[in-house]
Amino acid sequence: MLGAFAVGKTSLVQSYVHSIFSERYQTTIGVKIDQKNLCFNDTDVTLMLWDLYGDDDFMKMKPSYLIGSSGYLLVADGTRNDTINVALRLQEMASETTKDAPFILLINKCDLIDSWEVEQETLNKLEQKGWKIMLTSAKDSIMVEEAFSLLTQMMLEKN
Repeated sequence: MLGAFAVGKTSLVQSYVHSIFSERYQTTIGVKIDQKNLCFNDTDVTLMLWDLYGDDDFMKMKPSYLIGSSGYLLVADGTRNDTINVALRLQEMASETTKDAPFILLINKCDLIDSWEVEQETLNKLEQKGWKIMLTSAKDSIMVEEAFSLLTQMMLEKN
């Protein structure tokens, strides 16, 4: 899970792994690791989900956290346009570090779409570059399960 500070990375993981959402914001310090076991297309899979601290002006993501990753979710906050720029920078670093592991850009907080700053034109340009983009809401569990399932499928197909 990669993204700027307070985009909803932890909330997405909690929604997916534990089916819960909390309004209380807790900053991730360092790395929080969760695990989910599932059967995907008759294959037993164990996902190790690394929820990495938010990248911002004070804390820059270390590429070493990404070594060995099979895939990743980039997360941006639809209500904060600047988080797209952070996601673009993180994707470039992650692509180099992971040898082009599959990824999906999640534009989180689609439950607040009336307050969005991210423009559709920006998303269209990224899709034209081949990026897979999904609109999610950890709060309302919108497209959360589907995002993790699609990334799992993409990782299995690459290996």
